[in-house]
Amino acid sequence: MTTELAKNVRKHRRRRGWSQELLAEMAGVSIQTVRKIEQGGDVRTDTLHMVARGLQVTTAELFVADSPAPVVGDEASRRNLVELRKALMPPVGLEAPVILAAETGDVGDLHQRIEDVHALYWADRYDSVARQLPALLRATEAAAADAEGDQDKTEAVQARTFSLLLAGKYLTQVRQYDLAYHALAESIRLARESGQTLTAGTGIVGMCWLLLRQDRFDESEALALQTAEAMEPRMSSAKPSELAVWGELWLRVASATVRNNRPDDAAVARRMAGTAASALAQERNSFPNHWGGFGPITAEMKAVEDLALDGDARGVLRRADEGVLGGKALKALGKPTAPNWGRHRLDVAQSHVVLGSHQDAMSELAGLRESNGAWLKHQPLARYVMGDVLSSRKRTLTAEMRDMASYLGVF
Repeated sequence: MTTELAKNVRKHRRRRGWSQELLAEMAGVSIQTVRKIEQGGDVRTDTLHMVARGLQVTTAELFVADSPAPVVGDEASRRNLVELRKALMPPVGLEAPVILAAETGDVGDLHQRIEDVHALYWADRYDSVARQLPALLRATEAAAADAEGDQDKTEAVQARTFSLLLAGKYLTQVRQYDLAYHALAESIRLARESGQTLTAGTGIVGMCWLLLRQDRFDESEALALQTAEAMEPRMSSAKPSELAVWGELWLRVASATVRNNRPDDAAVARRMAGTAASALAQERNSFPNHWGGFGPITAEMKAVEDLALDGDARGVLRRADEGVLGGKALKALGKPTAPNWGRHRLDVAQSHVVLGSHQDAMSELAGLRESNGAWLKHQPLARYVMGDVLSSRKRTLTAEMRDMASYLGVF
């Protein structure tokens, strides 16, 4: 953590005339945590969220510009991403970008390839996605450049837009934010210029997710809110895809405001998302008609996520498997997307750890490893949960715990 952020926390505490002990009590954290923060130690963003809530300021007010920490151990990722960087960010010279030659193929085939790669993404085959994306991006770029005739041009640009959305989705998931931003920004630009408003909205949902991942809460909220207001559908005649994009935008507003310690605004946004989810009446996950998945189940899972962020572990467990999230409702309303469901179950696992139920937490992690192992490795929350198990368990670790810690890279 930066020394400037530590100074910021100390400044807000002293302005209120509080001791470190009182701040710890107000924030619901230990005195050791407050001391660690004010001494420049590193803590999780959700811990800073709790401290900001205790100080009655937005989380964003604690963040400051400062020199980043040294980047250590990124050599493998840098090598693995060379081909994607070539496809997304070619060198720019005096006249034009230097683009490698690529075979275009039939535009219809390109759309099918996009669907196939997205299916690999849903199937947790991240290695296959990484291998196939560079060629797909080059092919759609060449197709858009070479297309002749209005209809062919429209279809080729659409394929290019969809391939960029898919790249942005994958790259955000694996936390390669510079590449993800470039892909999403370019997809939104192409969609706007070609009159694909709904597709642009899909990209904006993804951009808001990226901003949230970077702790840019104010910007994520502003972008999602502005877009939701511009794209508000007429409920009586709206298409499912229009309702889904609009609902996802309100989920982004809610996620940004709850993380920024504005629970009242988050509650309003959750109600708006709930309106869209009720109108849909079932789960939808038809990319690229909308970003991820949306419907009554997803809306409820995100509301439960708010409880987790507020530290209400009992509330999370009380709502995790009841009502809309119960077995019968899941069958009737349709399955949520694997990443959304996985994030929900990580919230459940974290709540079990908070309440001392280590074996229940391990059962959740084991289930996610079996169904979504590649996804799980990219989730900081999974490592936090495992780290909390290791640090709080008083008895000898089980073989399962040691194996999971090794799998997640927690030592």
